[in-house]
Amino acid sequence: MLAKREAYIASIKTQLDELNLSMTEMEERIAASKEVMHEQYKKEMEHLHTQAQQVREKLDEIKSASESNWESMIATTEKVRDAFVNSCHYFKAQLKDK
Repeated sequence: MLAKREAYIASIKTQLDELNLSMTEMEERIAASKEVMHEQYKKEMEHLHTQAQQVREKLDEIKSASESNWESMIATTEKVRDAFVNSCHYFKAQLKDK
C-alpha cells in the first residue's frame, strides 16, 4: 500500500510540476505579448498624431488660401480627414476588443 501511495503522490507531483512549468511559459508569452501590444499601440498613436498633424496642415492651407482657391482644397482635406477619422475609429475598436 505504501508503495502505491508513493507512486500516486509522485505521479501527481510530476503532473503539477509540468503544469506549473506550462503556466510559467504562458505567463512569459502573455508578458511578451503585452510588451508587443504596448509597442504596437505606441506606434499606432504616433501614426494617429501624424494624421492629425496632416489634417491641421490642410486646414492651415485652407485658412491661408485665396477666396477663389480654397474650395479646390476641400476634396484633399476631406480625404486626409476621413483617413484620420477611420484610423481613430479602427484603433478605438481594437482597444475595446483587448
